[in-house]
Amino acid sequence: MKKGRINEHFDELRKRLYVVVAFFFVCFGISYFFSSQLYAFLVEPLANIFAAEGLSRRLIFTDLTEAFVTHIKVAIYAALCVTTPLLTFQIYRFIAPGLFKRERRVALQYMLFSPILFCLGAMLVYFYIMPLAWAFFLSFETNLASNLPLVLEAKVSDYLNLSLSLIFAFGITFQLPLVLTLLARVKLISVDALRKYRRHAIVINFIVAAILTPPDVLSQIALAIPLILLYEISILLCAKIQKV
Repeated sequence: MKKGRINEHFDELRKRLYVVVAFFFVCFGISYFFSSQLYAFLVEPLANIFAAEGLSRRLIFTDLTEAFVTHIKVAIYAALCVTTPLLTFQIYRFIAPGLFKRERRVALQYMLFSPILFCLGAMLVYFYIMPLAWAFFLSFETNLASNLPLVLEAKVSDYLNLSLSLIFAFGITFQLPLVLTLLARVKLISVDALRKYRRHAIVINFIVAAILTPPDVLSQIALAIPLILLYEISILLCAKIQKV
């Protein structure tokens, strides 16, 4: 009987994973069809800087397959972003029967706020960090090196990798409140500890910002300040959780 029940659970899990995989490939196909538009969206912060300075520039690829592979990567990342919420929902539906009503409510809250926080981090990168960072890097262009200009000729793959690494880094770091509140729920951390080590957390936030952002002060501060605010919000949420 128990073995039969276990097989039923595995069958259910397998069916849910099939749904997720099928949805991913559908999203991948659609994303690949619009991969040029998606890549143009990612390039827009750099293009806006060039346009503001009256410069006519281009992105290059130095390998025959590079542009094609870049479009594939864009489609994969876009499909992953769209599919991940469905994956977490299917996992929730699989484990929900074994949860209490209050636990199901808490799990739904985490599922809702995780993509919201990720999107907030991605928006901060796209609309603020990337323009600052690209302007900083372009400031190294010069015409003073023995009449040989030092001009940016960015590769499409390098630009994609840098942009997506920043977006995902910020999106993941913005999950800080969820991580801390989850640790508070399972009593691995306490509100008193979070308050006690507040100064240490501020230093760590600046170190993380320095690692994840380009080497200019404005970008580092732009990430460190939201992380500090998220840490303070986490303290309030943890206090509410452990008070209940």
